[in-house]
Amino acid sequence: MNALHRDLKRLVSRVEQADGPAVAADLARQRFHLMPPVGWMNDPNGLCRFGEDYHVFYQYGPFDPNGGVKHWGHYRSRDLIHWEQLPVMLYPDQTFDLHGVYSGSAYIEDGTMYLYYTGNVKHPGDYDYVVTGRGHNTCLAVSRDGVTVESKQCLMENRDYPENLTCHVRDPKVWKQDGVYYMVQGARTKDDVGEVLIFASDDKLHWRVINVITTPMPFGYMWECPDLFELDGQWFLAVSPQGLAQDGLKYQNVYACGYFPLYGDFRGDCTLGEFQEFDHGFDFYAPQSFEDGARRIQLGWMGMPDADYGNPTAAHGWQHCMTVPCILTARDGKLLRYPVPELETLRGAGETFTAAPGLEKRAQTFDLCWQAPGAFSLTIRDSLKLSWADGVLTMMLEEGGAGRTVRRAAVETVDALRVLADRSSVEVFVNGGETVLSTRFYPADGCDTLRFHQGTGAAVLYPMCEK
Repeated sequence: MNALHRDLKRLVSRVEQADGPAVAADLARQRFHLMPPVGWMNDPNGLCRFGEDYHVFYQYGPFDPNGGVKHWGHYRSRDLIHWEQLPVMLYPDQTFDLHGVYSGSAYIEDGTMYLYYTGNVKHPGDYDYVVTGRGHNTCLAVSRDGVTVESKQCLMENRDYPENLTCHVRDPKVWKQDGVYYMVQGARTKDDVGEVLIFASDDKLHWRVINVITTPMPFGYMWECPDLFELDGQWFLAVSPQGLAQDGLKYQNVYACGYFPLYGDFRGDCTLGEFQEFDHGFDFYAPQSFEDGARRIQLGWMGMPDADYGNPTAAHGWQHCMTVPCILTARDGKLLRYPVPELETLRGAGETFTAAPGLEKRAQTFDLCWQAPGAFSLTIRDSLKLSWADGVLTMMLEEGGAGRTVRRAAVETVDALRVLADRSSVEVFVNGGETVLSTRFYPADGCDTLRFHQGTGAAVLYPMCEK
């Protein structure tokens, strides 16, 4: 533990104790989503199951609700529902990560947690910090108890990556297969083309580039937060591409987030299929998944970098949250995303009814399941209007959008609709997770009206209890 580490540890504790009560009093604080105790939250990191516990690390800026130098915040759970806040896991306290402990992953082996991450260093001087002036170091922290760090070291620097790349190489995701350790990292070339690097290692420490995966034509200038995995015999490469122009109902956000089906062997000859977006709402980015027995669970950051809308919670000392944990399943070369069943334990007694135009219900945090609604329209807490007609699902925000306006998704039919609403977020799952829309929103205090304007069909409304 060096002096910088000791000082940062004290400072984080002090700011959490000093600002925590005011943050906790904000009426926009969520009831069943992970949030920062104070300050800023973005990308989920190091998702894993270590022994009997689930661990979620995340990009954490404790000193500034608008960003600031990044640490790894830490939550732990036995059931994916009730979470214990633990002390910060990784601090920016070394020469190779002093300007930010950026995103990464966890690999578990022999009772040890290996945390791979990007150490960010910005050298002083007249640099653009894209091609020059930035060190993006691949780093490793080791923990044997899942709570404290035993050691940290730098494994790779800019000079260890291919020469055609900018300084933007980051977000390592590590796994083991066929007796070999593999790592993916996102990259930006000097020609402003996004790609993913494939690394291999025999010992988890010494890595070599064995392949580069990209598209035949440029698809954005940077691919962030890659995740490569197999489901039911099909491989998928998840990335968050930056620099895509809107194309009809595609890529409506400033940055996209989705996946390619991958055909062939990622270690050699392979091709990417059509890119599919994970989410069509305003706030979903940089997701990460992990294996939990036979299932693959994903969390995403319910935010969007560089968006032209914001969150009024920043004025109360905090900003952003995670999505609920979701299970990924594969069907016909596409991924479906649907909440883990553990979430249903937070439901109160459900009210079964038949939806009809003009019907009103009272609910602030709820889980609405609506079967065969057909063409429908409903308003949530006088702020968010959700509707479907003529093959288009629309999410429209007016009051309470904090700059958010409208998002649309092509949906052929709506056979089943699930709306999961927390105090300042809504997640919409269509047809068992075939299409998902996620957003933050900020209704007027006390507003709890759910209005049905169009559509019929059997529905159940569950109030959601405090986690």
